[in-house]
Amino acid sequence: MLAFCTSSGGPTSHVAILSKALGIPAVVGLGDDIRHLDNDTLVIVDGTHGTVLIEPNAATIAQYQQRINAHSQRQQEALKYAHQPATTLDGKRIEIAANLGGPAEAKAALEYGAEGVGLLRTEFLFLNRDAAPDEEEQTAVYREIMQGMGQHPVVARTLDIGGDKPASYLQLPVEMNPFLGIRGLRLTLMLPELFQTQLRALLRAGAGHHLKIMFPMVTSCEEIHQARYYIEQARADLSARSIEAATYCEIGIMVEVPAAALIADRLAEVVDFFSIGTNDLAQYTLAADRTNTSVTGLADALHPAVLRLIQMVIEAARPHHRWVGICGELAGDTLATPVLLGLGLDELSMNALAIPLVKQAIRRYTSVEARSIATHALALDSAAEVHAYLQQQAR
Repeated sequence: MLAFCTSSGGPTSHVAILSKALGIPAVVGLGDDIRHLDNDTLVIVDGTHGTVLIEPNAATIAQYQQRINAHSQRQQEALKYAHQPATTLDGKRIEIAANLGGPAEAKAALEYGAEGVGLLRTEFLFLNRDAAPDEEEQTAVYREIMQGMGQHPVVARTLDIGGDKPASYLQLPVEMNPFLGIRGLRLTLMLPELFQTQLRALLRAGAGHHLKIMFPMVTSCEEIHQARYYIEQARADLSARSIEAATYCEIGIMVEVPAAALIADRLAEVVDFFSIGTNDLAQYTLAADRTNTSVTGLADALHPAVLRLIQMVIEAARPHHRWVGICGELAGDTLATPVLLGLGLDELSMNALAIPLVKQAIRRYTSVEARSIATHALALDSAAEVHAYLQQQAR
């Protein structure tokens, strides 16, 4: 497959995220007109700018070929230094990790310079099948990923189904708005047997490795207390069966809803780290469904409101010495790199292909310059103003 287009969806929808991870150019949310193109029609799919050119002339084709060659050259140049640390000009180091959607992606993550896995999407094991995977199957797959990453840290997100990732075998009730319904940690707390099976598998696979467990869609401290209880139950079950398990692993949460950001100071007392999911945080903050073509442009993670929530989490975490990362699509956008640096994030996690260029971008700024850029961006009035300002500051 060279490229693809869809009539629906948005730039942070599930299919768009997968296309970036696979390095396949894509433009989504084009509307029904795209369905009426005749077979064998020549098109240019410009995933960078979100446009599709139909039957381009020779000059346009030549122009795009030059752009492809220039991008490939930049990528190859950045790849030469991908295994070096991402350090600002004044010596501040940022951890760069990869988002993984399966074991096959672990090798590529290391090849492109990942220093760990900042987001392991475990739902790949649960989708497109008739029944949930059992403990043995999950353990084998998670162990393959852990072994592939060696002693690099792996942050495994527990099952995040719901919204745009349904599983028919769970027989969940039909919801008017599944994005505001039973999903993420809410779902797994309602299905303790399913939850504990996954936790046991993760703990088994994490034995001898650097496993961290992260819960999605958290809105309260009580949810964390319940989740920690199930982890201890899973650990006790394995001990009773004399099965080796990870003796210790950090416990963290995704910050995807404004509620989590607003009570981050309290959540910092019961978790070890935060990972900000900007895709969902933007849609919930800005009341714009990221899969709805009509409003996807509004769900912009560079909106000052979203940036202020990110800042709020970082400032709440510092007194408790909790690290804060970001694993949304924003992390892999080099335009956003200086503002994310300036906000004070400890880790950026992204699709593996983006790692070399993001590391390169980090090396072009001092931490003082980045803080100045972030301060200015936070004071702007709109996402459009932030984009324009960051374009001016790009290096």
